[in-house]
Amino acid sequence: MAVDSEPQALFRDLSVCIITSKTLSEDESKRLAALLADDGATYVPLSLDSSTVPPGQVTHIISSTTDFPAYQAACDAFVSVVKPEWVDASVSRGRLAQVRPFNPDPRLFFSGVVITCADIPEGDKDAIMGGVVAMGGQYMSGVTKLVTHIVALTEENDMCRQAASKGIKAKVVLPHWFDDCLKLGKKIDETPYSLPGPEIGRLTLADPIGIPPNPDLKGAVSAYPPDVPPISMEFRSPLRQGFKVFEGKKVMLSTDLGLGSRLRGTVEDLIASGGGSVTGSIHKADIFVCQYREGSDYTTAARAGKEVGNLTWLYYLITNNIWTSPMRRLLHYPIARGGLPGFDKFKITLSNYGGDARLYLENLVVAAGGQYTKSMRQENTHLITARPYSEKCAAAQEWGIDMVNHLWLEESYAKWQIQSLTNPRYTHFPHRTNLGEVAGQTQIDRKALEYHFYAVDQDTTSDDDEGSPMREAGTKQALAAPTGSLSTPPQKGRKAPRNSGSLKTPTTNRLAGHNENEPPSTTSSRGAKERAVARLHELAPDIALYEKEKKRVGGVVWGGRRSTDTGLGGGRKRSPSGEDQGGLDTNNPRHTKKAKTSKPPVTVRLLLTGYKRWANSPKMEDEERKRLRDLGILCTLDPLDCTHLAAPSLVRTQKFVSAMAVAPVVVSTHWVDACLDKGRFLPPEDFLLKDTERETLLGFRLSDALKRAENNSRRLLAGEVVYCTPTVCETYKIIVEANGGCCLIFRGSSRGGAGPGTNKANGTDDESDWKDKDDMLLVSSETPEEKNLWTAFERVAASRHCQARILRTEWLLHVVMKQELKWEEAEKFQLSY
Repeated sequence: MAVDSEPQALFRDLSVCIITSKTLSEDESKRLAALLADDGATYVPLSLDSSTVPPGQVTHIISSTTDFPAYQAACDAFVSVVKPEWVDASVSRGRLAQVRPFNPDPRLFFSGVVITCADIPEGDKDAIMGGVVAMGGQYMSGVTKLVTHIVALTEENDMCRQAASKGIKAKVVLPHWFDDCLKLGKKIDETPYSLPGPEIGRLTLADPIGIPPNPDLKGAVSAYPPDVPPISMEFRSPLRQGFKVFEGKKVMLSTDLGLGSRLRGTVEDLIASGGGSVTGSIHKADIFVCQYREGSDYTTAARAGKEVGNLTWLYYLITNNIWTSPMRRLLHYPIARGGLPGFDKFKITLSNYGGDARLYLENLVVAAGGQYTKSMRQENTHLITARPYSEKCAAAQEWGIDMVNHLWLEESYAKWQIQSLTNPRYTHFPHRTNLGEVAGQTQIDRKALEYHFYAVDQDTTSDDDEGSPMREAGTKQALAAPTGSLSTPPQKGRKAPRNSGSLKTPTTNRLAGHNENEPPSTTSSRGAKERAVARLHELAPDIALYEKEKKRVGGVVWGGRRSTDTGLGGGRKRSPSGEDQGGLDTNNPRHTKKAKTSKPPVTVRLLLTGYKRWANSPKMEDEERKRLRDLGILCTLDPLDCTHLAAPSLVRTQKFVSAMAVAPVVVSTHWVDACLDKGRFLPPEDFLLKDTERETLLGFRLSDALKRAENNSRRLLAGEVVYCTPTVCETYKIIVEANGGCCLIFRGSSRGGAGPGTNKANGTDDESDWKDKDDMLLVSSETPEEKNLWTAFERVAASRHCQARILRTEWLLHVVMKQELKWEEAEKFQLSY
């Protein structure tokens, strides 16, 4: 008779730790521990403060977050870290659930998401399923209680009805949500995509979106903390109940924090009340708090795997009484003095971010080494925006300013390398999502940090390293070559030292206790290679010159044939004894080398307009431009770069009108003809342009206009926003901007330009920053297509409590040519229906 075997425990052979946190309470931890113990698991206690995992004693760590000290050690030891839901899922299925869908790693942003698909095409279903599974989610073919999201185009399908009848509280979302999440690499709020009546189907991009809250950024918006810890007096009491975030830890405070004696004493008391202590030795410390990523103490702590953070991070621990890694938030880690190489060239402004997210990004720009500007001007290089709709966004498109989301800034800082703007992740903007909700989720890249700041082959040993426990217990990677054989490897953005010393083959350092059977260490090979490459770069010019000299007739020694060689036409004759028999032979043309003539310096930068001499003769034009350059006259095409303007008469070409802003010397084209014909530089003052007939017709004197232009200093239209219809904007935009104004295209909507008058020259700010003006200006032609825009422009002006002025293009030409702005003269240029 067969005897039924007892069922084996589900969690047999498992050794489990449970990490409590804000999202995993003590009560829930006890429930999970009991559930695991009843099914055969062995509970291994692991305190939250521990940064190590007992080797071979733990198989699983249950935590709702990766933000605990032992996480990196667990990954290195291949210990599975799972969410608490993994336990319940395993029990409900009667078998161990897969680990990946329950991984708390934030990079697997679909972890915890279980989807099923309804009425969508098979191709889309396969793509969504693959993306969700790859990012830590799960897919089910039917509707069960485990399903969290149903992907559908409508609710009118059997799957949605089945979920409603079973009372399954799964969210019904459009497939667009998954598409936007995968493009961003972040999980965004699904509300705008939720059925019925999704926002992305009934609202437009222009409809406002509220500023979303972002609790992740609380206490992490700046790399520089306040002068006083942001805590109440009860936190400073050693008797504070439950305050144990520093329990068993030794903290070292760096001198670069700049703490006064009083504030330092307060911080030390707080550390002591949290169960920790303060030490002055980096080798005894568990935590190192500093402001900058530099110095021997920083390098020693970072290489040893100690926790390194700044004072803001320390205040965060004290305030919240919960552990978090300093690499979890970008501004909790010490900053680099001088910022990211190359980032100092960037002028960055923000739009559509608010609250903590805006403060965080402002400070991150500065920490990266860039220049943050509140308002946007044409010299700005980047606009970081949470959505692609605002006055700044419209101006950025008009001015050709790069527009990206905050992920470009965060990942450039985290990876310590300026990221390419062509990456579609940085230019993707979901229509009804403010990306401020996912700001602050990017973490410091450990590998990039090590490579740029504390690579193991850098010699940054502090003076007190000799005989220290840290040095004795150092890793194999810390074994260095003999003193003097290694130098700091060249880092990106820094030049290698000229005197890098002799290059030697790295040798194994035979320290006491070194195992002879182990293969030789090669950890310093990368540094040796980098130094060799740097040395080769230094020698490259000499090598190139040597190779060039080798090709000469006669070889390297003599540098080619010598004029003194017998039979080669030398100027000196030698007797058989080798004595000199004479001086230089003046009949030999080879004894001197003709000096290369240089071009004269540029004295005139000439802009030509309406010049007929070179019409249909490009070859003649090239030759005569070169001849003019030989006379010190450089022909330019930039109206703002010229010192002289040559024209046959007082014409109103784009070049002539734009160049008026810089008050050039205006000459007749006869001057150019005369210089070319006589082959010498003639005084331009003898050829000044005189056109009294055109001056009378246009109503001004050219000499007076040039004096006014000199006084205006290209600020004739400063602070003015001139709207132009699409057909005239291309021509007149250059003229407006040459005179300090802002020219925007009006296409018939309220977002056709940068707003009615900015209070800063050549600039624009957010919607709330416009100064009040009575008029909005539109320069237009009188074609039927553009007349249709006039009504829309008047409607926009009325909505902004302004008066619409629709003017002919003649008005702008008149103002700029005359270099005088009189609003009373605008009446005669007014357009009417």
